[in-house]
Amino acid sequence: MKAIVVRPGESGSIHMRDMPDPALNPDQVAVKVLQVGLCATDLEIAHGLYGKPPAGEDVLILGHENVGIVEDVGGSVSGFKPGDVVVSTVRRPCSVCRQCKAGENDMCSSGEYTEHGIMRLHGFMAQFYTEVPHYLIKIPRALRDVAVLLEPMSVVEKGIDHAFVLQRRFVWKPEAGLVLGAGPIGLLAAVVLRARGLRTVVVSREDPSDERAQIVRQLGAQYESAVNRTLADIVRDTGSPDILIEATGNARVAFDAMQVLGTNAVMCLLSVTPGDTLTPEPIDLINRRFVIGNQVVFGSVNANPRHFVTGIKDFSRIEKAYPGALRRLLDNQIPWDQFESWFGDTRTGIKSTLVIE
Repeated sequence: MKAIVVRPGESGSIHMRDMPDPALNPDQVAVKVLQVGLCATDLEIAHGLYGKPPAGEDVLILGHENVGIVEDVGGSVSGFKPGDVVVSTVRRPCSVCRQCKAGENDMCSSGEYTEHGIMRLHGFMAQFYTEVPHYLIKIPRALRDVAVLLEPMSVVEKGIDHAFVLQRRFVWKPEAGLVLGAGPIGLLAAVVLRARGLRTVVVSREDPSDERAQIVRQLGAQYESAVNRTLADIVRDTGSPDILIEATGNARVAFDAMQVLGTNAVMCLLSVTPGDTLTPEPIDLINRRFVIGNQVVFGSVNANPRHFVTGIKDFSRIEKAYPGALRRLLDNQIPWDQFESWFGDTRTGIKSTLVIE
């Protein structure tokens, strides 16, 4: 089969090659890949900054955001049949830590987990893969066209789920949400907050006429451009948030956000910021606000299979309430033999995907 691979640690090694067809064991499902989402993690691995190949191999098949269709099922498999649309979850547990043993593989503490297309496990930029049913999420036909968004959606679902878990320390009924950044993660965060019924404001640097701002408004949320206004000014006008999702990829913004949280508020950091910048911060003010305001700031990455399931439910809610809004995120579909156009210097659109042929 054809696959897009890299030699982890070697910048510029990405290429398409023939790889062995995956064998189908009796307890597995064979899946034909339809579409793979592209994200910054793929770019970092292609640049040699991250990633590891499977044991005994020198290349890694890229890709962790995926949707496919069942081609065949092993003799001992039940609950799946050819033609089912599925998404595979990404991370697999280690055999060491208590979190993985308890089914919380997204919280692995040993670092020995495996992760499709990222860490010691081949990904989905290939024509086919095989998987045990435990790690497959069946997709309703009505959501097939947006199912490739489910992996990033699961990351958002986890962050917001954990925010609600943290706030069980007292009676907490959030009304206002603030999302920083209008990339795919930020827009999906707005989707989840709107699905929870929160009044939601999205702040980003795009012009109010931009497609991203239009999607925000279609979701029934409010868009505010930060081009000529500070975050403090925007929050002064829109109100302090009960829950804040940071998804800009800019650490400066993250620290600015810590200064606008409301009393009893929680802030989730969902972007991984590159670099090693050193900058002065108003640490006394931030510390004082955290203590006096009973505030929480935490980071979140990856997701548990249950967050994929919650993502499907929220997709259905949003599709019913705001038809077509999710589909607008997928504005740059690339034939997979043209993958180099995205891994080069020019990337356009909100969310790019490879269409596997």
